[in-house]
Amino acid sequence: MNKKKIFNDPVYGFVTIPTELLFDLIEHPYFQRLRRIQQLGLTGFVYPGALHTRFHHALGAMHLMSMALRTLKDKHVKISAAEGQAALAAILLHDIGHGPLSHALETAIFHEVPHERLSLQLMQRLNREHHGALDLAIEIFQGSYHRPFFHQLVSSQLDMDRLDYLNRDSFYTGVQEGRPGADRLIKMLTVVNERLVLEEKAIYSIENFLVSRRLMYWQVYLHKAVTSAEQMIIRIVQRARDLTRAGHKVPASPDLHFFLSKPVSIKDFEQDESILQRFVQLDDYDIWGAVKMWAGHPDKVLSYMSRSILDRHLFKITLQSEPVDEDLKLGVTELISENFSLPMDEAKLLMLSGRISNNAYDSHDETIDVLTKSGHVVNVAEASDLPNIRALSKRVEKYYICYPKEIIQ
Repeated sequence: MNKKKIFNDPVYGFVTIPTELLFDLIEHPYFQRLRRIQQLGLTGFVYPGALHTRFHHALGAMHLMSMALRTLKDKHVKISAAEGQAALAAILLHDIGHGPLSHALETAIFHEVPHERLSLQLMQRLNREHHGALDLAIEIFQGSYHRPFFHQLVSSQLDMDRLDYLNRDSFYTGVQEGRPGADRLIKMLTVVNERLVLEEKAIYSIENFLVSRRLMYWQVYLHKAVTSAEQMIIRIVQRARDLTRAGHKVPASPDLHFFLSKPVSIKDFEQDESILQRFVQLDDYDIWGAVKMWAGHPDKVLSYMSRSILDRHLFKITLQSEPVDEDLKLGVTELISENFSLPMDEAKLLMLSGRISNNAYDSHDETIDVLTKSGHVVNVAEASDLPNIRALSKRVEKYYICYPKEIIQ
């Protein structure tokens, strides 16, 4: 069989799968599961075109990685065939541990189980199936390889993951202002002392990337209606979980029911491989199939919220710069209790509050470094003569409260 396939990507055009190992990884059921997990969770409730999947994103990130490796080779950075394939495999598999609806349900279904840890476990299992062919890819993914620029291409403040999701998400949402200028940024990459840097002439492109990232967070990822929808689905699953663990009958697929019925930690995943096997059977269809059944459940809270999310009757959401006053929360809960004839402890479940935050560039984390014309490597915030990059380092926090619209009608 010819495993060096070409596929047509709507964002980049024709994209090649360069090696047989990468083709086999894409063909594996673990990776094919990503076709059934939407990249942007519930963002399609606001942007109808945002229906692309983690599968699309992983292939796109692999394509950008191949462009970055080619750029570095053209600048005489020595990269062996084994290193190139490992870097491509690492970025291809970086999201393989994502659960249903991407980030939305990481805390509702599991107990402190970050998707990165699950990605690593799945990569290790794939590595055993391929007789150690992913040893180097796993080193790069973990950041333990002795040439750190490879890990920076996979995970850093300006990596191929971020460049693809900004490119792809802006394309599918139609928010053209969110495009980060990925092609130029990749062309400006180079390596100094085995660390990834950008040429000084890329400063304005870096600023555009950071502005695009902040815009996409507030306009797309943290859009107020998206926040409302995500908090609703989280509360729905939490309510189903709590009812299940209290002994009530809550219909769900066998694998979803397993995770609803008892707490599962990362240690459980590491000690019992059967749990990981259950996890890789989960996708968005398990959640939506369950929500459709829960819409008729006798529990008022679960059925009301399930019907609301299915019909896109999203909760009213208010954003503010200060924490939500406790008296306001109490007042909203009392109105919910009165309107829905619920006891206060159940009415409280229909009042959602919390905090969202965003900073486009965390200068206290790993920095984006620039190679100046004089040969010095400096933080981009110091290299730029524009105040915007320093301003983009500032964390912006907003507080929200969500509740059924019926209580204000």
